[in-house]
Amino acid sequence: MNDIETSLEALFSAERESRRIHDELTKHAAKTRDLVLGALVHAIAAAKELEDEAEGAVRLVAAARLLGELDGDDVVDALIDVLDSDLPEARSEAGEQLQGLAYDRFKEVALGVERALARLGEGSAALVELPYLLVDIPEGGVVKLLGMFLQHVDADAVAAAIETLVILGDASVTKFLLPLQGDKRVSVLGEDDEQSEVTVGELAMEAIELLRQNESPSE
Repeated sequence: MNDIETSLEALFSAERESRRIHDELTKHAAKTRDLVLGALVHAIAAAKELEDEAEGAVRLVAAARLLGELDGDDVVDALIDVLDSDLPEARSEAGEQLQGLAYDRFKEVALGVERALARLGEGSAALVELPYLLVDIPEGGVVKLLGMFLQHVDADAVAAAIETLVILGDASVTKFLLPLQGDKRVSVLGEDDEQSEVTVGELAMEAIELLRQNESPSE
């Protein structure tokens, strides 16, 4: 067996062990949910403080996957705390788990989003990510939630909500956007290598124009 084959076998063995432990913890959670959840919440907070980003990502991804096996308001809050991370891999996993929960238990996730809007401040990564997660959920309450994002102090969260309202294409939401037309707050859009600055007001006006184009002549 050459070095590559040996490494592959080690990888497969590590994955099997990881799945075994995951299943074991899931079984524990069925009997002692609060203990497992408490340990996860502590582990998430500790992982976000690590200087080693790779290790932090490993821990946060594993925690998010296990949280996805649970339910309850506190689970939604914990997943949003993982989403509120600087690590893209962790945000991706938490977002996937939150979407899965939202398809099955939308009200539970919606209430968690409302709590996040109240407890998370300016600069929160989660508040920018959440609108893009919500837009794919086929629930009428999504528009109401996105409207709540427009009231937040964080310009990037507001910008994300504006963009997702345009994606939904419902012209009736223009009433939420009209008060933002003169908003001078600046949002940074795009990836790190292609970022651009735009005011909330400019985004709102562009969104209103696009949404009005979607209105039928009869309306």
